[in-house]
Amino acid sequence: MFEAEATTPCRVIAFPLTRRAAKIREVAARIAEKVSDRQAGAYRNQVAETLFRHLSKIGIAEEEQDEQVGAFFTAVERELARLSYFDDANGETAY
Repeated sequence: MFEAEATTPCRVIAFPLTRRAAKIREVAARIAEKVSDRQAGAYRNQVAETLFRHLSKIGIAEEEQDEQVGAFFTAVERELARLSYFDDANGETAY
């Protein structure tokens, strides 16, 4: 009567990286505090490695991990731009 259809498994990420506003703000603030691009890059790599390990541990596919971490750092860049604009508007320099 009813035939079961093979479906692709669906995975819901309860707390996607782009919705972790406090983490995004924290990472952006720490990057803004770094005195050189080299230090900022090293910190970004450290954060990325931690995020990849976490996503891998909870069973997220590598392709989805790349998308999640990329989107996270896009949000961090937007926060850095916001911080820079806010500081410039107040006559201060963030970097």
